[in-house]
Amino acid sequence: MTRYAQVAWIAVLAASLAACFELSGSHGGGQTTFSGTRALNPADIAVPDGYRIDVVATGLTFPTGIAFDASGNAYVTESGYAYGEVTTVPRLLRLKPDGRHDVIVTGGKNGPWNGVAFHDGALFIAEGGQFEGGRLLKVTLEGAVTVLVDDLPSLGDHHTDGPVIGPDGWVYFGQGTATNSGVVGEDNKKFGWVARFPDFHDTPCRDLTLTGQNFNGTGAYSPLGTISQPGQVIAGRVPCNGAVFRVRPDGGSAELVAWGFRNPYGLAFSPDGRLFLTENGYDDRGSRPVHGAGDVLWAVTPGLWYGWPDFHAGKPLNLGDHYVPPGKRKPIPLLASYPNAPPEPVAVLGVHASANGFDFSRDAAFGFVGEAFIAEFGDMAPAVGKVLAPVGFRVVRVDRGGAIHDFAVNRGKQTAPASLLGHGGLERPIAARFDASGRTLYVVDFGVMTVAKKGPEPRPGTGVVWKITRTR
Repeated sequence: MTRYAQVAWIAVLAASLAACFELSGSHGGGQTTFSGTRALNPADIAVPDGYRIDVVATGLTFPTGIAFDASGNAYVTESGYAYGEVTTVPRLLRLKPDGRHDVIVTGGKNGPWNGVAFHDGALFIAEGGQFEGGRLLKVTLEGAVTVLVDDLPSLGDHHTDGPVIGPDGWVYFGQGTATNSGVVGEDNKKFGWVARFPDFHDTPCRDLTLTGQNFNGTGAYSPLGTISQPGQVIAGRVPCNGAVFRVRPDGGSAELVAWGFRNPYGLAFSPDGRLFLTENGYDDRGSRPVHGAGDVLWAVTPGLWYGWPDFHAGKPLNLGDHYVPPGKRKPIPLLASYPNAPPEPVAVLGVHASANGFDFSRDAAFGFVGEAFIAEFGDMAPAVGKVLAPVGFRVVRVDRGGAIHDFAVNRGKQTAPASLLGHGGLERPIAARFDASGRTLYVVDFGVMTVAKKGPEPRPGTGVVWKITRTR
């Protein structure tokens, strides 16, 4: 076969596969039913030889993060909000050795509480800010609350995330974008926030110049229904969307660390003191859908812009046909020029895997020192885009070379949540964090969340905390 014939054959095959994808139905991990009580059986979860997984706590409602004090006590955040517009009470819990818990403090109607960190006798919580704007909270072990940072731009699709304590003693946290890919659209109406905040939109951290492209009557970095013009400059400011910040643990102004992320959900420092984060990739939805964008593990260089909304994992969205949704048009660049060339990622994880909270191993007694352990919440198909099989719903290990390995995954014919497989394993891992000793990996499991035609269906009281230990 000549080179020309090979190229032609590849083109025909690609077109055929795209057509098959477009015509086939979605088969996401949440596209199932659930009723009754969640079953739990650690034997239904495969971990490497020489390791075991056990249940620590059950009956939690939308748990999102875990932290440990100097004495080894564990603290867990319950979100208080879940996609599907379900609100409960955000809570900070202290876990007891028998799995029961004490309530340290409760929050108001401004979840989700997206994780917790401990430092110097206090706990730090990222308050997502779905209804009143994001905040970073400092909570004493007696339950006294101080707001360190507020008025963060988190009223849209993505929220205030993290936090993590840096080697410098500062508190680092992430702030997600308002939209999927820079343009407010009908998809954001379905999330519920456009009706509450019709003028809300993404804000850059530095001045940006637009190409003037509009989508269904709306331009980039603009409220719904506001068009943009070629050469229009959007003023940047801090705080902004799609960025990582840091603040002193006793308060003060939040400082910009890096920006150009879609949803920098998980933050962790490696044993050598470098900051890494997980970024939730674009969805195939809205006025400017993007296809085939996997989640990303980044090493963060302070001051850099990382590519959102025109790049994914260092590659422009309009390069070739990779990011073109079947039956839709290629993503059009929004920016006329770029702050810098985006760097290369450490690793690219599954499309719609929802790579979230993670940590690095730092103790030889557990093994894999310097490697990242990432909780994958799992796909939200079909709302985020079609998938042909479940994606995520596991804990993965990313080695120093960027290769991805399963570490805790449900047994079965496919990688899927326990509710779909019909057994007692993992549902939606949302955070993985080592305890103070570094010898035990704790996995926070958000609980059952199915996805129906009307959207996500989270189930209160189905959250679990697991732990993974080495046995030999």
